[in-house]
Amino acid sequence: MVFDQAKATGSVTELHLYEVAIPPPDFDPVPVSSDILTPLFHIQSLELFDIEGNYLEGEIPGNGFGNLTKLVHLNMRVNSFNGSIPYQLFQLKNLRFLTMSYNSLDGVLSPEVGKLRNLESLFLYENSISGNIPKEIGNLTNLSRLDLSQNSFQGPIPDNLFELKSLRDLDLSDNKFGGALSPGFGKLINIESLMLNNGDFLGGNIPEEFGNLTQLRAFSLQKNRFSGRIPSFVVNLTKLESLDLSENSFSLEIQTFIGRLINLTALDLSSNQFTGQIPSAMQNLSKLEILRLHDNMLVGEIPTWIFKIRTLTVLFIGGMRNSLIWNNTAKIDPRCSLMFISMPSCGISGQFPELISLQKELHYLDLSKNKLEGRFPDWLANRNSIEILFLSDNNLNGSIPPRLFESASILLDLDLSRNKFSGELPKNIGNANRLKLLFLSENNFSGRIPISISKLDNLKLLDLSRNKFFGGNKFSSNLPWNLTKLVNLRLLDLQNSNIIGNLQEILTRIPSLEILILRNNSINGFIPSTISNFSALRILDLSGNNLTGSIPYEIANLQRMVKTQEIERTISHPTDITVFNAYALLQVLLVNWKKSYQGLPNGNLDIYSLLDLSNNKISGEIPPELGNLKALKVLNISNNMISGHIPMSLGNLQAVESLDLSHNEISGSIPETLNQLGQLSILDVSNNMLTGKIPRGLQMDTMGELSFQNNSGLCGMQINITCQEDNPSSEGIDEEDKDLSWISWEGTWIGFPIGFFSTILIMSFRLNFIQLFKIW
Repeated sequence: MVFDQAKATGSVTELHLYEVAIPPPDFDPVPVSSDILTPLFHIQSLELFDIEGNYLEGEIPGNGFGNLTKLVHLNMRVNSFNGSIPYQLFQLKNLRFLTMSYNSLDGVLSPEVGKLRNLESLFLYENSISGNIPKEIGNLTNLSRLDLSQNSFQGPIPDNLFELKSLRDLDLSDNKFGGALSPGFGKLINIESLMLNNGDFLGGNIPEEFGNLTQLRAFSLQKNRFSGRIPSFVVNLTKLESLDLSENSFSLEIQTFIGRLINLTALDLSSNQFTGQIPSAMQNLSKLEILRLHDNMLVGEIPTWIFKIRTLTVLFIGGMRNSLIWNNTAKIDPRCSLMFISMPSCGISGQFPELISLQKELHYLDLSKNKLEGRFPDWLANRNSIEILFLSDNNLNGSIPPRLFESASILLDLDLSRNKFSGELPKNIGNANRLKLLFLSENNFSGRIPISISKLDNLKLLDLSRNKFFGGNKFSSNLPWNLTKLVNLRLLDLQNSNIIGNLQEILTRIPSLEILILRNNSINGFIPSTISNFSALRILDLSGNNLTGSIPYEIANLQRMVKTQEIERTISHPTDITVFNAYALLQVLLVNWKKSYQGLPNGNLDIYSLLDLSNNKISGEIPPELGNLKALKVLNISNNMISGHIPMSLGNLQAVESLDLSHNEISGSIPETLNQLGQLSILDVSNNMLTGKIPRGLQMDTMGELSFQNNSGLCGMQINITCQEDNPSSEGIDEEDKDLSWISWEGTWIGFPIGFFSTILIMSFRLNFIQLFKIW
């Protein structure tokens, strides 16, 4: 290896070892210990040292780097270094350029960083560094570029940072700062690029001092909580070329002064609460290349002047919340050459607009949720530049033209769901071997699944559900063997496809699955214990089949259900301009979420985990090991033949929001541990044989009678039945009754003679008294 051959000393001043440890393309990268760098630390004359992209792992060897005192440029990007940044690096006083991005560094950023007074560029993004940014960062007076994004920094941003007058580029995105945005940013008067995305800032208004940053060319506050109007000081930022205020809560009309930012090439105001029409003043933005206005509450017609901006290449303008309407009768002579068009839910009806058919360089087209009719257009099938095509939720019919899958196809994502397409899938579909997503659900496709589909080696997401494959009887057989060849699949949805066969045969063939939906088929047999081998499974829906046997305890070893791991968001990204998000896909993935079939809620997409075994013939007891599935949001084992008790361990399901054990043969009491489920909003244990008191506390107190109905002996405030133990204890009542009984009988035997003689004496006294009165 090159590292071992490094024997030079003295005269070597630059060492470029970019990706020298990377194996050939046919082999997976193998991490290499950082010890391999040891021979290189003897080259004390080094001024430039580049070890980017070698997957070096372990802690950074501080003592070794400490020998390289002449270093000016140090590049350690894209490795697997962990641990804290060693203090020896902060003693390299000659450093001007330092990057350790794309590693696994943690700990805090030491105040020692302030000793690197000659540093001009510092890049630490994509690590796990936490704690506060040290105030000593203000000592780096020569710093012009600072990127600390995608870490876990927190606390206030130190005022000392705002004294760095040489700063040109600053990126603090994707951290956990919190609090209000400091007016101190207004002191960075020479800043040209300022990125504060996803910083967890408290929101409210942007400080007026930001209006002092007149040199800004790129400004982004994406994914924070800012609200109100776009601040008026923005009009002072006349050099702005890129403005991103997306994913906030900005509201009211888009002000007309936006049209005075004539140097803008990219404007993103998407995912806010803007209302009113698109201001005509924006047509003055003659340099605009990217315009994103989708997912707001805009109204009115989509203005035709947008298509006269000659430089425009990217247009994202639709979305469910917008009420923008396409004028289907307007004649438009486009001056632009659009590469990316997203116009979902824009009321486009009839045939495809001619405007779109005239775009010769289309890479991305989303016309979903419109009212398009007719057959798949030939011009679109022949457009060999298309990479992403979403036409779901329209009224398109006919067959898919084979031309779409010619050998030159560069398709990455194709969604034709919920249309009226029919016929067989083209036999050459396997030629589109770059496909990562293929959604064809809820159409009228029939015939056999083409053999060539097994060639789609890159396919990760596949939904063929609710069609008529194999003639009029859907699949009507075992899982097609050609689908089992898709070894990289992460999502497979074949619900309502009349699949028969053994579950074990299906599972053992596609080990990479994260999401498996086989709901409402005719799958039989038992759930195999080998299911624990599918460590990536986070959503498993086997409901509505003929599964038998018991729930294997090994199911509790599914790691994505045990521990929350953020889902891989980016499915494909043909350019830096657009990123297709897996979140959007999961929105159309229907699951039994809180007692109704619906898309997954936005707030849970990155941590979503579900296990649904309902409506089968599963028997036996609930394995206590299910309590290990602490990442589960939904657990549904209703409508089976499960017996035994509810395990106390289910109280460990910290994330569960919906727990359904209804319509089984479960007996015993409801364990007190369920009152620990602080996220629980749906609980159903009805139609069992449960007895005893329903636990109180937290979410348990919010459950209604329907959650517990048709059990043999439950009581509690939730169902308005007083439990016996909530009255004075029965034992105490018995003892009290005995005491009262003794007193009663003893009183009778003692009281009777006393009373009798007292009565005689009183009567005798009265008679004597009367006699005396008479005598008197």
